[in-house]
Amino acid sequence: MYDLIIIGGGPAGLTAAVYAIRKRLNCLLVSPDLGGKAAVHMHVEGMDTYQVIDGADIVRRFRDEVEYLDFARMLESVVKLDHAGGYFVATTAGGRQVEARSMILATGSDAVRLAVPGADRYFLKGVAYSTVSYAPLYLDKEVALVGAGAIALRGAAELASLARTLYLVAPTHGALDTPLGRRLLAAPNVLLLENWEPEAIEGDTYARSLVVRAPDGRQQTLEVAAVFVELGLRPHSELVQGWAQVDDEGRVVVNGAMETSVPGLFAAGDVTDLPAEQVLIAIGDGAKAALAAYEYLLGLEA
Repeated sequence: MYDLIIIGGGPAGLTAAVYAIRKRLNCLLVSPDLGGKAAVHMHVEGMDTYQVIDGADIVRRFRDEVEYLDFARMLESVVKLDHAGGYFVATTAGGRQVEARSMILATGSDAVRLAVPGADRYFLKGVAYSTVSYAPLYLDKEVALVGAGAIALRGAAELASLARTLYLVAPTHGALDTPLGRRLLAAPNVLLLENWEPEAIEGDTYARSLVVRAPDGRQQTLEVAAVFVELGLRPHSELVQGWAQVDDEGRVVVNGAMETSVPGLFAAGDVTDLPAEQVLIAIGDGAKAALAAYEYLLGLEA
């Protein structure tokens, strides 16, 4: 039986594994890959990579350390997680079962994708799913944002402070009747297209325009440098739903020490209800979760 099993090989999981190993815990990281979403980043025309502070560089260092310690990793997906008798049992897609006295869930989340022609082709080449990560790259540019929920409006507010023009494509009324929504509507550089639907993204090497459709069927082509999509996140919390507390969006509820509602179960990164979507935040979450698990295990032994 392991002291600690970490599920997920993204920034939070890798960091947790490195910290746990340094605490001399008998630890196992289980994930189909190492690096997670940190392995991809936005490509901006005319900008060299050395001009961007890239959290993926830090993640690569943690990944290299875990790759070197092959006894501490298992490259498989976890399909089932059980909790009984004071310990945890993880079952992998290959049918293997591993047990531990504590567990860190670091399975992350995925953005809801835009399902229109060109969206996948120009992913990270003008189409972005994280405004908080990439908005600063488009200072004084014309950009579009698709979405109308609370997350979308927070992203729109950041873009409005940077962009020359922001086309806010709101397929629904969403959270526009909020103080933030009204503030955006009053901004001179924000053009609201309420109840308009995105139809296609067009371009060459990079995305160059967003085609939108009005409620009456009219089409318009918006010439933009980037299309930001903020339609929400889908947390990968299926393994603990039904026995650990999650919020209305399925995110695992944690406290400041990354503790969940289940003793011995910790969570870190984008799967939690804490502000995330940043590599460095996930790294910090992973470190806190590993240290909290270490303290938990010390208490068990005492």
